[in-house]
Amino acid sequence: MDVLVLIGRILFALLFLGSGFGHLAQREAMAQYAQFKGIPMPTLAVPASGVLLLTGGLSVLLGVWADLGALLLILFLVPTAFLMHAFWKETDPETKQAEMVNFNKDIALAGAALMLFAFFAYTGHDLGLTLTGPLFSLS
Repeated sequence: MDVLVLIGRILFALLFLGSGFGHLAQREAMAQYAQFKGIPMPTLAVPASGVLLLTGGLSVLLGVWADLGALLLILFLVPTAFLMHAFWKETDPETKQAEMVNFNKDIALAGAALMLFAFFAYTGHDLGLTLTGPLFSLS
C-alpha cells in the first residue's frame, strides 16, 4: 500500500509543483491576470501563492510534514476557487462554463487535500514512505 500511496502523492503533487513554478517563472503575466480578476496586490499575491504551491507540493511529495503541506494546498485552493473562478459572475456561456469547471476542480482538489491531511495526521498510519511523521495529530 505504501507504494500506491507514494505514486498517488507524486501524481497529486506534480500539478502543484508545475503551477507553483509557473507562478514564479511567469509572475508578470500571471499578476496581470490576477489584477484583471480583482486580486488585491497581484504583484505580491502571485509569487506568494507560487511559494505556497511549491512548499505544499514538495511537502506532500516528499512526505515532510505532509499533513501541513496538504493544509497549505487547501489554503491556496479554496480562496482561488472563489476569487479566480467566480463563474456566477460571468454572463458569457462559454466563459461561465470554463470558470465553473475550474471552480469545481479547485474545490475537488481541496477535498482531496483535506483527505490527505486527515490520513497523514491520523497517527495510526504511515502513508507512502514519508520522510517525517505528521506535524498534527488526529486520533
